[in-house]
Amino acid sequence: MQKLRVTALVPEKRDASGKVTQKQLGPATIEVPFGETATESIQMFGDEPVNSNAAANFVVKLQGNIRTGLKKGEVEAQLQARLGSVKMGVAIAKTAVDPEMAWLAKYQMSTPEERKKMKRELEKKAAALD
Repeated sequence: MQKLRVTALVPEKRDASGKVTQKQLGPATIEVPFGETATESIQMFGDEPVNSNAAANFVVKLQGNIRTGLKKGEVEAQLQARLGSVKMGVAIAKTAVDPEMAWLAKYQMSTPEERKKMKRELEKKAAALD
């Protein structure tokens, strides 16, 4: 058995004018008993809690990769092809950004004002090429 050290803090928050609305709290560190191996953790905590926590961690990791892919312009089928066979604990291969798809993804997430600005910038760039 080992001691797992966990440190956390509540970060300072500021409003739009820069005024502090929440001071930083902490950091604070605690220690909890934890298994040195997966087998020891299962003996200490049980199979179901260890598996459910591993699954929750894996879900968060995959969600981050999905968000990154969406920002790069990937669609669901591309995400499934890239992430559908990943293994927990193995690094997920990076993908190249398709500039056109990334622009379209950014456009979809933009406000109407931002979209107008993006269109104007694109038209300027296109006109410079003519």
